[in-house]
Amino acid sequence: MNALDLLAPAGAAAATRLDPIQLFLDADIVVQLVMAGLLLASIWTWMIIVSFWLRMGRLRSQTMRYEEEFWQAENYDRFMAERGRADLPPSRVAGAGVGEWRRSTKGGIKDREGVRSRLAGAMESQVALESDTLAERLNFLATTGAVAPFVGLFGTVWGIMNSFFQIGAQESSSLAVVAPGISEALFATAIGLFAAIPAVIAYNRFSHRVNRYEARLQRFADKLHATFSRQLDAA
Repeated sequence: MNALDLLAPAGAAAATRLDPIQLFLDADIVVQLVMAGLLLASIWTWMIIVSFWLRMGRLRSQTMRYEEEFWQAENYDRFMAERGRADLPPSRVAGAGVGEWRRSTKGGIKDREGVRSRLAGAMESQVALESDTLAERLNFLATTGAVAPFVGLFGTVWGIMNSFFQIGAQESSSLAVVAPGISEALFATAIGLFAAIPAVIAYNRFSHRVNRYEARLQRFADKLHATFSRQLDAA
C-alpha cells in the first residue's frame, strides 16, 4: 500500500462533502427561488434582531434618565417646554397627560372625577400607541418564524417531485439518479429552519422586552396621574 492509497479515502470524503453553494446552483429554478427568498428573509431577520436589540438598550437608558429628570422638576409645564424630548415614549406620555390637564382645567375645575378619567384615558392611549409602535417591526419576525418552515417544505416537495420525474425520464430508480435532487430539496427545508428558528427566539424575547417597557411606561403614567389627582384634591 502506497501513500496514494492512504490518501484516497480522505480525498473521496472531501469530494462527497456537502457544498451549499453547489446545492443551490444545481437545484431546480423553483427551488432556487425558494432558497433565495428564505435567505433574504434570514438576512432581514438578523438586521431586525440587531437593530431592535440596540434600539431597546438605548431606549431603556434614555428613559431612565428622562424619568429621573422629570420627577426632579418642580414645574412639569416648564420642564416639558425646556427639556422635554418629543422623540422619547415617556416624553410623549407626559405630553399627553400635561396636554389633557391644560384642556380640562382651562375653564376651571368643575368635575374632578371627569378630569381624572380623561387624564387616565389620554395617557393609557399614548402608552398603548408607544407599545404598538415598538412592536410593529416584530411582526416580520413572527411571520418569518411561522411561514419560513412551510416555504422551505414547499421547496423540498417540489424538488422531490422533480427527482421522481427524473426517475421516470431516465427509467432508473438508482440512488445516483434521485439522491442529488433530494439533497437539493432537503436543503430548502434546512434554509427554512435556519430562517425560522432565530426569528421565533427573537420574537419571543423581544415581545417580552416590549411588554416590560410598556409596563414601565404604564407605571410612569400612573405616577403622573396620581400627581395630577393630588393637585385636583388641593384645588
